[in-house]
Amino acid sequence: MSDNSALQDPYKEIRPYRDTEVAEVLNRLLYNEEFIRVVTRYQFPRMASAFGWLLRPLVRMALAREVDGVESIRGFQERVAKYMEKMIARSTTHLSCSGIEQLDPDEAYLFISNHRDIALDPAFVNWVLYKAGMDTARIAIGDNLLRKPYVSDLMRLNKSFIVNRSARGREMMTALNQLSSYIDHSINEGASIWIAQREGRAKDGNDRTDPAILKMFYMSQRKQRSFSEAITRLNLVPVSISYEYDPCDAAKARELHAKASDGSYAKGQFEDLDSIVKGITGLKGNVHVAFGTPIKGEFESPETLAALIDREIIANYKLHSSNRVAAGEAAEVTDEQREAFQRRLEGLEPGAQEIMRQMYANPLINKRNLEAS
Repeated sequence: MSDNSALQDPYKEIRPYRDTEVAEVLNRLLYNEEFIRVVTRYQFPRMASAFGWLLRPLVRMALAREVDGVESIRGFQERVAKYMEKMIARSTTHLSCSGIEQLDPDEAYLFISNHRDIALDPAFVNWVLYKAGMDTARIAIGDNLLRKPYVSDLMRLNKSFIVNRSARGREMMTALNQLSSYIDHSINEGASIWIAQREGRAKDGNDRTDPAILKMFYMSQRKQRSFSEAITRLNLVPVSISYEYDPCDAAKARELHAKASDGSYAKGQFEDLDSIVKGITGLKGNVHVAFGTPIKGEFESPETLAALIDREIIANYKLHSSNRVAAGEAAEVTDEQREAFQRRLEGLEPGAQEIMRQMYANPLINKRNLEAS
């Protein structure tokens, strides 16, 4: 990027695509052979190997018809919404929401959320905002998930912006400052942001905010205002997302068990992409999105604020039958719900089974501890 273009568009390398870029990016996707192969395998899992040569041109034509006339990010998201609706109908029993009435449709918010599913956490937040007639949020996504150019294109068409996790040393500080500046810029131009409360999913079910995330929010503002002033300006709202069943629970339990037993776990090259697909297609049961109260006030430190966000996320977390079964609270659980949870443990070795039980029990335990305190 030239110095001149950097001045004109300082966030070009990380920001979501703009309406003026949509047609070019969609055209690039339609002629990306790897993307067409992936879609063909997804749509025709049994026939793709033998008849891929015949199916791929048909898939490309079908996609071209699907995106014909799409000239804006909103237009693209409206196409995505049709698939989101089908996914919700197929893989969830019920999707509910609370606290959205506290949000002003004319305000921009920094939604800081617990993190259970790579793609669906922000997707469900955006879905309930969309259904409420509010603007969808821009989504923070790690560059570790964007190794394929077509994945990056798809995510940036869907309002994602890139968090440069692979940067090191001085480059990392530059990247964090740019990210901090971009988040502040977005909120102040009226665009909401979704970001996870920590890097990576809370695989053990313990939702904890990393103060380093909050320090990053402040980086680009520290010369102009205090930490409390910066947070107030960002309009921060804690969000709690809870799934009755996590489609990736067995994979998470095996990973945590391997780390506990062997001291390490070697992640496969495209394991995160596999988790995204499993999360989208797998059974989730009841899902709830809870928006907390916008956070204002004086904060001594990022650690103080992190503790407040944790309390909000835990307090607003909706418990499901799976949490009650795992924690041994049997009074409100049916035999059918108990058996459904037991079936999820099948095929796991005893150590991984115990880890999965704890994974589902921890949100209830944390909630009871908060109520007691």
